[in-house]
Amino acid sequence: MIGRYQASLKDGDNSNSFEIRMARLSLSGHIFGDFEYRVQGQVNGNTETLGSSPRLIDAFAEWQKYGFFKVKAGQFKRPFTFENPMNPIDQGFMGNAQAVSKLSGSNDRTGEHASNGRDIGIQIQGDLLPDASGRCLLHYQAGVFNGQGINTKDADNRKDLIVGAWVMPIAGMRVGVFGWAGSHARKGTWLETEDGNTIERHGTVSLSQYRYALSAEYRQADWQIRSEYIHSTGYGFKTAYQNDEDKNDATVNYAQGNKADGFYALCIAPVIKGKLKVKARYDLYRRSGSWTDSRTQYEAGLNFLVNKNIEIQAEYAFINDRSLDRHNYDIADIELCVKF
Repeated sequence: MIGRYQASLKDGDNSNSFEIRMARLSLSGHIFGDFEYRVQGQVNGNTETLGSSPRLIDAFAEWQKYGFFKVKAGQFKRPFTFENPMNPIDQGFMGNAQAVSKLSGSNDRTGEHASNGRDIGIQIQGDLLPDASGRCLLHYQAGVFNGQGINTKDADNRKDLIVGAWVMPIAGMRVGVFGWAGSHARKGTWLETEDGNTIERHGTVSLSQYRYALSAEYRQADWQIRSEYIHSTGYGFKTAYQNDEDKNDATVNYAQGNKADGFYALCIAPVIKGKLKVKARYDLYRRSGSWTDSRTQYEAGLNFLVNKNIEIQAEYAFINDRSLDRHNYDIADIELCVKF
């Protein structure tokens, strides 16, 4: 469970609030010796929209008999980027990097409903090339998914293919690359202009999506250093899917463009081993692939581990959002994280 207090000091639109960022209940274990399973639900403090309503986020089983070849099926994290599969508490900041959120299916630029970086499909993965100590030097993964997010069936009979691989030259370090080719679709209505007349169309609109990520990370003991660049090509829908009306709006957001990218670099370093960490992150997202509407977050803060179950995370962020008339504002965020 993560509860927080957040204050946004934006000119003309200041806000501050206590809220439940998320609460999760998970059931997991092993059955038949070689299978791991997990069923997990999530509740957010705001239940006014589909994106924040109670929902099932994980429901999968994975055959794990061989370390070099595992098979997972169900609803689970998309295998794209290093950060997307991470637990939100272990990730260490007030949220995922913007590019991870916008380009991995959490709050996706396509207009997909909030899906926590997850989809429904099947995946294979494994570790190869063990060294003398038994530590593997290469990891691979590949999955096929609906492309529609959680708790939703396919809408265009096309599938998303997501692949990734990384090398692990020394303990704690990995350097990887990811690729994603697929689509996002809606069945609904949209307006077109023909011979000066506005015509309402009905049908399925399928928007192709092509993405890649370049990633590097070092995690050892209390240290966490990570950086990723993510690029996307493909249009999105004009409305974000939060209710049935949004779901049936198949209007394409051509004004947003078909390019987007982002980059982040972060470091979490120990001050007192096992107790106190200092952190900083540079987080850039360009929603149309240009600097004219880029958004950059400069963040710094502390994470204090009360005990193995309770952690307090605090940070300050200076925001530069070029899409606003007044680009600069501040955010302060304090979170209480509890896990059992």
